[in-house]
Amino acid sequence: MKKRESKLDRKEKELIDSIESGEWKSVKNVDDSIKKFAQYAKNTLKKDNRISIRISKQDFIGIQTRAVEEGMPYQTLITSVVHKFVTNRLVPKVYKKETVRSKAKKR
Repeated sequence: MKKRESKLDRKEKELIDSIESGEWKSVKNVDDSIKKFAQYAKNTLKKDNRISIRISKQDFIGIQTRAVEEGMPYQTLITSVVHKFVTNRLVPKVYKKETVRSKAKKR
């Protein structure tokens, strides 16, 4: 391994090894492939439909709270949850709310 490669992390080294071992194949028309995959990405990320829903105030406050905890706008959180649901990637996660009483016990 070359001297400059010693600063690479494990994933970078694995990538170099896979390229050098011939696992990667050249694409015949790179420009067309880039355009095609860029369009796939654009279509995937396009948000061209609006919906209006009614939810309880308590649920809305809960969504806003979780969005703040995740560091994102609540609209983005809702979009993410819906997307994960329709693509069968929504994984149940136990969410423990810390109460004022449990915080006081820790002190």
